[in-house]
Amino acid sequence: MTLKHFLKDDDLTTAQQAEVLDLAAKLKADRYAYPALKGPKSVAVVFEKPSTRTRLSFDVGIAELGGHSVVLDAQSTQLGRGESIADTARVLSRYVSAIVIRTFGDDRIAELAEHAAVPVVNALTDGWHPCQLLADLQTIAEHKPLKGTSIAYVGDAAFNMGNSTVIASSLAGMHVRIGAPAGYQPADEVLERAAQINAATGGSVTVTADPVEAVTGADVVSTDAWISMGMDDSARRFADLGRYQLNSQLLAHAADDAIVLHCLPAHRGQEITDDVIDGPQSRVFDQAENRLHAQKALLAWLLKESS
Repeated sequence: MTLKHFLKDDDLTTAQQAEVLDLAAKLKADRYAYPALKGPKSVAVVFEKPSTRTRLSFDVGIAELGGHSVVLDAQSTQLGRGESIADTARVLSRYVSAIVIRTFGDDRIAELAEHAAVPVVNALTDGWHPCQLLADLQTIAEHKPLKGTSIAYVGDAAFNMGNSTVIASSLAGMHVRIGAPAGYQPADEVLERAAQINAATGGSVTVTADPVEAVTGADVVSTDAWISMGMDDSARRFADLGRYQLNSQLLAHAADDAIVLHCLPAHRGQEITDDVIDGPQSRVFDQAENRLHAQKALLAWLLKESS
């Protein structure tokens, strides 16, 4: 057995990413067409951070694949009382066919995967949000070809959504423009990895502190919350990021047929305005739905590859 995990976006190759997205489109067209978890097989879905879309999309998706989801809030388990990640991985692997976890540091999910005997899926860490990006790419592909399409990401690009947008979009051969101030831009190692990927895919990444430059002519404009769980420097962040708000004035610089993405939850009036998130170019709620289809496809693909 070749055990496959999905801890960050480039755990899939370009070809594998395309295969998962193709299956996601098929599952959206026929939600019960691929009962990969028939049995039912069980999947542990572990939460160390609060969740709405992740919880619902995995819970519903596992059921639609014919399986059974075991949703675990870490604080109500021995994991929340100090049991080691390694021991948790070994025990869960005896019960379930895959483990999905939404957690904090990437070291936690890496340790879980090291000791697990079943596929581990990153449902969000501080560094990466790869399941979200599969849904984002599925949403974009419903309107535009991925390869050669430009995506502008504005705001705080130094954490999970920025990192995953850079790497996943590069794998798809897209042209990424990051519009973020100094201190909020992707780390050098993320940009270096993207450059390696883009040498093969023909994509590109540019970084600018000018939000208008980033958005001008873009086919897709994406953003995320400025204040994430655990951050306590909101006043400084609002001051630094204020001119990166995705509003109608900034969106006007994008292509006429540009679409708008936001991974949700949105802080309306902060990183995005009501008229944009509710406007005709918004695909935010299609994007939220596509978490379901993309994650179903990912689980089915991982189980097939790991069998």
